[in-house]
Amino acid sequence: MKRHFTRDIIIIVIAILAVTSCSVTKQYTPQQTAVKGLYRDIDETDTSNIASLHWKEIFTDTLLQQLITTGINQNLDLQAAYSRIRQAAATYEQSKLQFFPALGADPTATYAGSSDPQAIGKNITNSLYQTTLAASWEADIWGKLKSAKRASLANMLQAEANARAVETSLVAGIASSYYTLLALDQQLIITQESVKNWQSTVDIMKELKTANTVTGAAVVQSEASKYAVSVTIPDLKRSIRETENQLNLLLGNVPGPVSRATLDSQRPIALLQTGVPAQLLANRPDVQSAEYNLRYYFELTNVARSYFYPSLTLSASAGYASLSSFWGVGSWLSNLTAGLSQPIFNQGVNKARLRAAREQQQQAALNFRNTVLTAGADVSNAMFSYQMAGQKAADRNLQLENLRKSVEYTQELVRYGFANYTEVLTAQQNLLIAQLNKVSDREQQLLAIVSLYRALGGGWR
Repeated sequence: MKRHFTRDIIIIVIAILAVTSCSVTKQYTPQQTAVKGLYRDIDETDTSNIASLHWKEIFTDTLLQQLITTGINQNLDLQAAYSRIRQAAATYEQSKLQFFPALGADPTATYAGSSDPQAIGKNITNSLYQTTLAASWEADIWGKLKSAKRASLANMLQAEANARAVETSLVAGIASSYYTLLALDQQLIITQESVKNWQSTVDIMKELKTANTVTGAAVVQSEASKYAVSVTIPDLKRSIRETENQLNLLLGNVPGPVSRATLDSQRPIALLQTGVPAQLLANRPDVQSAEYNLRYYFELTNVARSYFYPSLTLSASAGYASLSSFWGVGSWLSNLTAGLSQPIFNQGVNKARLRAAREQQQQAALNFRNTVLTAGADVSNAMFSYQMAGQKAADRNLQLENLRKSVEYTQELVRYGFANYTEVLTAQQNLLIAQLNKVSDREQQLLAIVSLYRALGGGWR
């Protein structure tokens, strides 16, 4: 009768607590951040988005595609990110096991000397052999275990989003290094060709000096200008080698040469569409990671809140005891206990825990908001950079055309004594600078595409 009464009390207590538990933990609501105007001066009505394209559709150079594939397969940072996913998944599986009872076995053997006065000196002992199985289970009446499980799930999803962010950065990093390498190659070719042209100028000045058209100052000044250009070649070669090594590091390879095409052979995607801002939240991995981080701390706040309420633990044990051996004749033992514990003297600890959890949740919310704003700025900057590089192309071509004519005209004028040799040197220097700037313009346009693709969360699909 007493056993039935205890069982009924436990059922009533669980029912009452289960009804009131809904007010302890709260349900997470996905973030609805206002993103109107997130892209500065960009049409936000396009429903298509280049981030939804596979990276092979953006980076069509077959050699670059091979490098990106190698990087995805071998990059050490990406492999470490995948390892963190597996670690978070194991933690999540562990959190699900908390809902099941804990079971343990405890075999013991006890030996004690006899207290019988007649047994003194007769080496008589009493022995007790006992094997016990004990199980305990905490009823999740306040949702603490569920919140902990949801926090572990959010942590695992955040690890997956972080891995996607690493892959996006990897694809962008390989493409950026590749385009920089092509630009350096082109600058080296232009500089080497310019040295040859400067040598031609030196030869012309020597001929004109022989004809008393110019002085010796023109010869030595033209030679000095040639060496000023020539001295930049070792720096360009050094930059090329360093960029090759940097690219191999992204690939997970040892330092070495990199197979590549030319800058002029690159055909960037003609139409760039950013999509509506809401797509940015769905595509960009770091935005996803920031929200999963917020969900994680939201659930930990639920866990901290549950510590203010009593916990109900059910314990059961069963065993077998014998005086002869573990398998000898004996008797069975069993026990069932229900305990309801309420925190009394640690309310200060619980309050501090809850305050800390709420502040961590607030920090995560601010971080999410900042990540969204940063993403919008990244898209705006990349798109504007691409547009400006395109606008410079026509003017740069006209500048180069006129500078080439300037070099030709001044050389002819010097031959006939109608111009000073410094005009020739200035014209050639301006032409070289413009040629190098044209390479930089082309590089800027290609890197802007990479930046925009990364800013929109592409590269991991």
